[in-house]
Amino acid sequence: MNKLPELLSPAGSFEALKAAIEGGADAIYMGGASFNARINAENFGRESMREAIKLAHVYGVKLYQTVNVMVLDKERGDFLRSAEESARAGIDAFIVSDMGAASILHEYLPEIPLHASTQMSIHNASGAKLLEDYGFTRVVPARELSREDIAYLVKNTSLEVEMFIHGALCVSHSGQCLFSSLVGGRSGNRGLCAQPCRLPYACEGERVGSKYPLSLKDLSLAEHIGDIIESGVASLKIEGRMKSPEYVRGVTAIWRALLDEGRNATHEDMQRLASLFSRGGFTDSYYKKTVGRGMLGVRSDEDKQASRETEKFNKITRKVPIDMSINIHRGEAVELTLSLGDTSVSVHGAVAQAAINAPISKENVEKSLSKLGDTPFSVGNLEIELGKDVMMPISALNSLRREGAEKLLDEITKIEGIKTGKLSGKGCKSTPKKRNVGRFYSPAQITRKARAFFDVALLPLDKYADNGSQADGFWMPEVIFDSEWTEVEKKLSRAAERSPEYVIVSNLGQIEAVRRALPEAKLIADFRFNIGNRDSALFFEDLGFESYVASAELTIPQLRDLDGAKAAIVYGRIPLMLLEKCVIKELYGDKRGCGACAENGARMTDRRGFVFPIMRTADHRNIVFNSMPTYMADRQVALTDAAMTDRHFIFTVENGTEVDSIIDAYLLGRAAKGEVRRI
Repeated sequence: MNKLPELLSPAGSFEALKAAIEGGADAIYMGGASFNARINAENFGRESMREAIKLAHVYGVKLYQTVNVMVLDKERGDFLRSAEESARAGIDAFIVSDMGAASILHEYLPEIPLHASTQMSIHNASGAKLLEDYGFTRVVPARELSREDIAYLVKNTSLEVEMFIHGALCVSHSGQCLFSSLVGGRSGNRGLCAQPCRLPYACEGERVGSKYPLSLKDLSLAEHIGDIIESGVASLKIEGRMKSPEYVRGVTAIWRALLDEGRNATHEDMQRLASLFSRGGFTDSYYKKTVGRGMLGVRSDEDKQASRETEKFNKITRKVPIDMSINIHRGEAVELTLSLGDTSVSVHGAVAQAAINAPISKENVEKSLSKLGDTPFSVGNLEIELGKDVMMPISALNSLRREGAEKLLDEITKIEGIKTGKLSGKGCKSTPKKRNVGRFYSPAQITRKARAFFDVALLPLDKYADNGSQADGFWMPEVIFDSEWTEVEKKLSRAAERSPEYVIVSNLGQIEAVRRALPEAKLIADFRFNIGNRDSALFFEDLGFESYVASAELTIPQLRDLDGAKAAIVYGRIPLMLLEKCVIKELYGDKRGCGACAENGARMTDRRGFVFPIMRTADHRNIVFNSMPTYMADRQVALTDAAMTDRHFIFTVENGTEVDSIIDAYLLGRAAKGEVRRI
């Protein structure tokens, strides 16, 4: 068997951190007071962060800080100051999702390892390989990967691979969900997700009732321990920074036992896990490639009651065994040495005296030195050298023990100085283009008027490869697992025959293949990269991208702050969710759903009556689009003032007549009709 992977537990509070230690975690991930994807957890301020790192390190537990959010330009200074404070406190790694933030972290704090968050949407070996050159030591790939895809990834990257093995599942690919942000004003990419996926929805025209087509059961891979260990993954991650200390301790302890025993979970183990937190059971469908209706689940009253009955967590009872040796000889200062691994300290007491009446015994010395109750330590190996007829007050021994334990604690948690580098101060050299770019989901939408209005017309890869004579290029599929590359490369080969001028790339794992197939094409970085700062813009410019589409979450003032060849989506229904699990079948049923999917006629209604179009992408995946389009025809002056002259339009459900009407509206600067979204 391979060596056991690290068991990585969550901590959204100091109590949860203690619970993770008690449960037997090898490492813990936690967020600071800002810049993390669970900003509504209790999290850790400056002082509590220091104490948390100190406590974890005493137990030999590593501590990783999540800074896995999109960082805005105005936050750059605060972001670096916060990271430096954590580095000086002894943090073991940063978990990052923003390529700009990762770039400046690696430049400024080059000795601190970087882990690529699952929010970075890495789902293939090519994406992981690119990160190898940018200071990353670990990648946390998409939770949607199968057993085979995970094994392939491990074998084809030098990075450590960390995988989620237990806890809540986002129905959308992580980092690719804008539902909470664009509909509810709470950005998941900024740590404020309101979880709209847990709400009921219905087909268009039907009453919203008890259908929860987006709510997945929690993940648990506890029945696959053997396969997981064999795959060679480096770390196993439990989700749950919003969960209770009881949950953290319980799940960690069960997984600790399963790993140490090298066995898969039994039915009883799974029941114990479900009692801690469940949504009607667990799912392992992504891992086993059995994606289907059985993945759905909601939290029942019985689930909630089972969680309430969990035994409360009070304190850490776990102890760290240390070795102790003491020399007590007449006429010599008493010497006590305490050791933990390679760390050793010695303290000295008063000179031992000759006994007048009752000499001290080995039993009394052992009893005194074993009283480590208020410390994290327990006695492992104890060596006592005791001279004949020696007197030593027990109070003096107790004092020496306390001094020694405190000194060992300080030595274990001592922080070496960290090296800081200088930021280059480099900025983008490119400037915004002045053009209109149209993205069309169907060639039929590229009307004569559209072809005249748009400087660049783009189609999805498959439609461009088969019928792209009217287009100037294409956009890549949003997700390409390693097991899917053969088919994608065939489409790229067909597309290359048309000599496309432009390609929109939507994931780091696509860059190498696109360049290989189309070395002359101009690359545009998609909004799916969540580019929200100048450092990210510079990263993609340095990679050779011709331009980039800024995050759809940015406001006009935030867009103004960006530099480089920036672009913005100024019209269209922006994709809200990218789903591996087909939601159309859940809403319409299998037979009716396949018909609605084929015709791109599926619609989902929420409790307020808003209707969200759903379309198929890359054969089987779903994209949920916003219920209302972004519309800026009457606000083009504000766009120009923010230097947003490279403007992208997205046409999804519009027919040719509607496409022409939108073009007229932008030519004439017409006010919006009906409900629209503004930048």
